[in-house]
Amino acid sequence: MLHFVIIGAGECGARAAFALREKGFNGDITLIGAEPVAPYERPPLSKEGLVLAHEPKFVAALEHYADQRIDLRVSTHATDIDPIGKVVTLSDGEQLSYDKLLLATGASARSFPGIIGTGELIRMLRTHADATALRPALLPGRHIAIIGGGFIGLELAATARKLGADVTVIEGLPRVLKRGVPEAVAEVITQRHRDEGVDIRCGETIAAVEEGATGAIVRLGDGEELSADLVLIGIGAQPNVALAEKAGLAVDNGIAVNERLETSAADIYAAGDCCSFPLALYGGRRVRLESWRNAQEQGTLAAANLLGAGDSISAVPWFWSDQYDLTLQIAGLADGATTMLRRDLGEGAFILFHLDETGRLLAASGIGRGNAVARDIRLAEMLIAARARPDPEALTASHVKLKSLLAA
Repeated sequence: MLHFVIIGAGECGARAAFALREKGFNGDITLIGAEPVAPYERPPLSKEGLVLAHEPKFVAALEHYADQRIDLRVSTHATDIDPIGKVVTLSDGEQLSYDKLLLATGASARSFPGIIGTGELIRMLRTHADATALRPALLPGRHIAIIGGGFIGLELAATARKLGADVTVIEGLPRVLKRGVPEAVAEVITQRHRDEGVDIRCGETIAAVEEGATGAIVRLGDGEELSADLVLIGIGAQPNVALAEKAGLAVDNGIAVNERLETSAADIYAAGDCCSFPLALYGGRRVRLESWRNAQEQGTLAAANLLGAGDSISAVPWFWSDQYDLTLQIAGLADGATTMLRRDLGEGAFILFHLDETGRLLAASGIGRGNAVARDIRLAEMLIAARARPDPEALTASHVKLKSLLAA
C-alpha cells in the first residue's frame, strides 16, 4: 500500500491530507506536526484568537483525522530526509518510509537581527502558545510597544487597543505597510489607528531593547527611550527551509518548486508559506505567499499532484486583513504597474486598480468597513485571472458594474 508523508501540520498540510481522501486516495497518510495540538488556523491569532486565547480554531475536529485514517503525529518533528532512500527520520528516532512526501513546514516569526532576543517581556506571535502567553499582558493600563508596522504589527495593535492596552507602533520605513499596500490605503489605516489612540512612529531606528525586572525599554536611534510593559516583535516571517536544505533540496526564498509544486528531488513536493514558485500569470515570476487562502489552495493542489494530476498553479494571489471595523483586501500583485485608478464605493470605501503599460489589470487593493469591498475585489480577481484590459473610465465609474467588464 502506498504511504504519503506530510511534514507540517498547519492549514496547508491538514488541507492536503483531507484532500487526498476526498480525491480517493486509499493508502496510508502520516501528518507530522511539531506543535502539541491538532492543526489550527493562524489568522485568528492576531485578531479574535488573541482576544479569546482559549482553544485555537481547529481545521478539523480531532476525531475527523481518525475517521479519515490520517495518522496525525503531534509534538513531533522531522530531523532528516533521505531523498534517495525515501525515508524520513523523526525526532523520536522513528524512521518512516514514504512513496511521496509533502513539505508544508510553514514559516517562523522573524527576529530582530543582532539586537533583540525574546523573553517574558519581549515576545513574538506565530503560534497558539504565543497568543496564550501574550493575552495576560494586554490589559487596560498596560503599555505595549510593537516593533513593525506591517500586517501582523497593526493587527496586534488593533487587538491590544480592543483589550484596553496603550499601544506604540515603531516602524523603520517612512510609513506603515510600505511593502504591500498603496499609500492611500495605508493612510486610511494609519488614521484609524490614531483615532483609536495608537501612537504610530514611522522612520524610526532601534538601537536596543532591554528587558528589566518590571518592564522593557526600547532605545531609539535618536536616544529617546520608550518604557513598555511588553514588547511585541512583528516584522514578518521567514520560511522554514532548514530541513529541505539539509536534504539537499534547492532553496530560493523558500523551498524552490516548479509550477506543479515539485521540488528538485523526485517525489518530494512543497506547498504553502515555506515554498517559492513561478507564477505564470505574472510571466513566471518566482513568488512566495504567506496567506490563509494560498495555504488552502496549495494544499489541495499538492494533493492532486501527489496523485499524478500534473496541475499547475493558476490562482490569483489574495490577501485580507481586519483592523477595527475596517477590512483590507488585495488581489493580484501590483509590481510592474504603471497606472493606478481609484473607484469610490461610498461611505469611505474605495478600490485602487493597478494596471501595466498595456492596460492589463495586475492587481486591486480595496478598503472599507465590513464587506464593503469584498464583491468588487472578487470580480477584480476574476478580471486579473482573465488577463483583462478593462476600460479605465469604466473602472473608475462606480455606477458601472465590474461584472459587466468581466462579461466584456
